[in-house]
Amino acid sequence: MIKEYIRVLKARGWMKRNMSFLYSWHAYVGYELDLYDAFRKPATIEEVASARSLKEDMLKRWVEVGMAIRYIKQTSKGHFKTIKSFMLPSSKKNPRSTGVILKEMMELHIPTLLSYPDMMKTKEKMVFNHQIHGTLVAQTSSLLEQLALPALSRFIKKHNVQSIVDIGCGHAGYLQRLSQEYPAIRMTGIELNEEVAAEAAHRCESYPNITIECQNAKSWKPDGQADLIMVNNLLHYISPEERQPLFQQLKNSLGETGSISVMTPIHNSKHGKQFSSVFNSFFSAFDNLYPVPTEKDLYEIAAGTGLNIKEFKPVVKEGGWYRILMQK
Repeated sequence: MIKEYIRVLKARGWMKRNMSFLYSWHAYVGYELDLYDAFRKPATIEEVASARSLKEDMLKRWVEVGMAIRYIKQTSKGHFKTIKSFMLPSSKKNPRSTGVILKEMMELHIPTLLSYPDMMKTKEKMVFNHQIHGTLVAQTSSLLEQLALPALSRFIKKHNVQSIVDIGCGHAGYLQRLSQEYPAIRMTGIELNEEVAAEAAHRCESYPNITIECQNAKSWKPDGQADLIMVNNLLHYISPEERQPLFQQLKNSLGETGSISVMTPIHNSKHGKQFSSVFNSFFSAFDNLYPVPTEKDLYEIAAGTGLNIKEFKPVVKEGGWYRILMQK
């Protein structure tokens, strides 16, 4: 009897722990189908299902979950409305919507982590496809980079930066925002993924001071020396053995008083240990991705390349993301 009671307690415990997944699942579906916007004003399930060509019974279940977790409320008989909008991802039409983080988590991270048992038994890892997932990852990186922008902007102004290079620039959203504030600074974005680089070039057409180059960061050679080189959310694509040579190459591309700004999750950091450990679990599932560095790793890289770490501050504490500033 005692054993059965313990089994029930354990089962209830796991059900409670998984309750939080309902919020993420509901928000992901709502973002992907733009349902929160569809119910921004009171509407019936039939109206929304018809207007968006959706299965009515499944939409009904989604609404029911929304009511249970208080993301949706019934306003009158048969009419439902989105509530707590400030907590939810904005429309998919908004390029800065936080929904891209949910999309990456649900479509990439969670399916990969659920594949762990099979991969551990077969000892065969997956290969991360940059062409398939590059655009999604670029959107997520752009969203995170916004949080580091104020501190970086202050640094640019203080040090009179005249040239910036963004290694692994994604859609160049970071450069575009910097260009709006500093239109006279020469900016270059380096991006390996051809599709992402093409999209970045398209988005930067109205920014004459931004140039996009489709190149591998490991083989990139600058035309001149840069005042600031940014390395954001890139280190998990670089093997630990290749990181110091990369930073040595980047240091050689800096001007006399140049700096390197790095943004990355930090393993076993003071903040965000849970997320950084999950990031490493995800990265370790791929043959062509690598664990994120520890704080010690980055200090050793800096020392080995003759750089000094001037700042080591959290950007997103919950996720273990840090911004590290290295200078000559």
